[in-house]
Amino acid sequence: MVEKVSKNMVVSVHYTGTLPGTGEVFDSSEGREPLSFIFGHGQMIPGFEEELMGASKGEKREFTLPPEKAYGNREEEAMLKIPRSQFAQLEQTAELKIGIQLVAQMPHGPAPFTIVELDDESITADFNHALAGETLTFNVEVVEVRSASEEEMLHGHVHPALGQQNNAKSDSSCTKDGCC
Repeated sequence: MVEKVSKNMVVSVHYTGTLPGTGEVFDSSEGREPLSFIFGHGQMIPGFEEELMGASKGEKREFTLPPEKAYGNREEEAMLKIPRSQFAQLEQTAELKIGIQLVAQMPHGPAPFTIVELDDESITADFNHALAGETLTFNVEVVEVRSASEEEMLHGHVHPALGQQNNAKSDSSCTKDGCC
């Protein structure tokens, strides 16, 4: 029986993501291992999963996603003016410049942002995803579809095949059950 992409399946894909207006590649698995994820658990942008539903191993699909089905629209509320004094410790070792990306530690976890304005008093941080507001095109090839194991479902992520480690890690941060 041919496995089809559906909820709770491990899906591995090779992909290239481009901006349709310019053809610029913003991400690709070319030259790397395929991207693997548990389908239907919010690990991928919504439109990506919608477009892969029902695909089988070896199938190739090309699709274009509007911002609403990708990283969302840009939101002004995600632009925050922060007193520069909050960056005093960082400025002892690094130069703050427009365009650099940093990560804020928030109560819900790490939140990446880009500095978009900078003056003596404050920094304007853009917490929008870098691809928010963009229409995205993906070329995808499904290279594996299989049922997720009980351990993968419990841990919420794909475990590497026996003998492999995630991203070729071989240090003590990898546990015997394949988690790294």
